[in-house]
Amino acid sequence: MSQQDRRPTRKEEDILRLLATKAHYGTRNLNHSMKKYVEARTPEGVHIFNVDLIWQKIKIAARIIATVKNPEDVIVVSARPYGQRAVVKFSKYTGALSTSTSRWTPGTLTNQNTKKHQEPRLLIVTDPRSDRQAVVEASYVNIPTIALCDTDSSLAVSYTH
Repeated sequence: MSQQDRRPTRKEEDILRLLATKAHYGTRNLNHSMKKYVEARTPEGVHIFNVDLIWQKIKIAARIIATVKNPEDVIVVSARPYGQRAVVKFSKYTGALSTSTSRWTPGTLTNQNTKKHQEPRLLIVTDPRSDRQAVVEASYVNIPTIALCDTDSSLAVSYTH
């Protein structure tokens, strides 16, 4: 088989999709905890993620999501407008629960006396800074959390305002 006839592997296809969607582009700001995921910086100052590391983290997240037997035990949250559509689509195709509004109701995971109290097995957030309240509540009740981070995101959970 010649080099031209070779089909890309599954990993190569996935990496090509990441590159096509420009998912490897970060921001001009860089949090010190995200340095290990950044590979380069453009002349304009935009940080570029290491695509192999992104792909590895996506695989890990997919495995974690697949271990949850009941899709309704997964809550997907996005306080940012650009994440709302993705949350709705993800919920539609997987059966996960999504937040209906852009605002997280405090006490959803920690206060059993509220009507909206939920006990999920997994929380997925589109931005750990905007969805901070949900991340903090999940940490209080030991719910695993998957966060989609940018180069300016902190990997530490801050319990103070």
